[in-house]
Amino acid sequence: MTDPGTSTPTRLSVALTWMPVQLVLLFVALAAVDLACQVLGALLVHYVPALVRDAARLGSALFLSAVMIAAYRWLVRSLERRSPEELGAPMAARWLALGATAGAGLFGVVYAILWALGAVAFQGFGGLSGLGVALAVAIASAVGEEIVFRGVVFRLLEERLGTTVALILSAAAFGFVHAGNHGATWISTLAIALESGALMGLAYAATRTLWLPIGLHFGWNLTEGGIFGAAVSGGQYTGLIVAPLSGPPFITGGAFGPEASIAAVVVSLGASAALAWFAIRTGAWRRGRRAFATR
Repeated sequence: MTDPGTSTPTRLSVALTWMPVQLVLLFVALAAVDLACQVLGALLVHYVPALVRDAARLGSALFLSAVMIAAYRWLVRSLERRSPEELGAPMAARWLALGATAGAGLFGVVYAILWALGAVAFQGFGGLSGLGVALAVAIASAVGEEIVFRGVVFRLLEERLGTTVALILSAAAFGFVHAGNHGATWISTLAIALESGALMGLAYAATRTLWLPIGLHFGWNLTEGGIFGAAVSGGQYTGLIVAPLSGPPFITGGAFGPEASIAAVVVSLGASAALAWFAIRTGAWRRGRRAFATR
């Protein structure tokens, strides 16, 4: 006869192997950790002297990154009963450097296209005053968003539904969470889904490491806001280069920033196509299986 005292733990352990349950638990837990670290960082920056605020911002961003990485690793080990190889230390520095370089290069191409279209006016050196803010935000958003959306949403969906469906769903979710940003429109929401949602998901799918999409995200955002001083998903920055944009919103991205421009969409889709080709060629593209089965 089965001991009644063991029925609840057994059912719970079975439920925790169900993909939708794992997805919700990991998403909620890590999003909460990310938000808590952001709030603590904002409080720290608010109360420290103005002279050290940039240092406080950078320290807060690094703290958020360390906590998010540690929380992800612990939760994956505890809930999924496996080692989180996608955030392993070996090759982390190399993937981060490659991603950051590629992200900066891709956004440089975006600005080259905008310049060729007559939408950019280069007006000289803008100073270093805004670099600290852009650096801190780029670090925090790259680590936090990639862990939550590629490490949790895309990865778990892909395991059950396959790469194609996971890309569509995770990209749509990523675009949706940016829909409330300053200057956002349905065009910017679609652009973010096609750019970051697809590109970062494919960067993970092609390499099976989160370090590459984290680096890509960081390099793209830092170049956009810290170098060119453009709005990043509606957030305003002062860049190293004074290069204001002018022209219709479909070219400049409007108040949301050049991420909502046709140039950014074209460049990111080109990079996404290359990553998709690589993933298919190397056998990394996955087919779906039973979506709601337990392991």
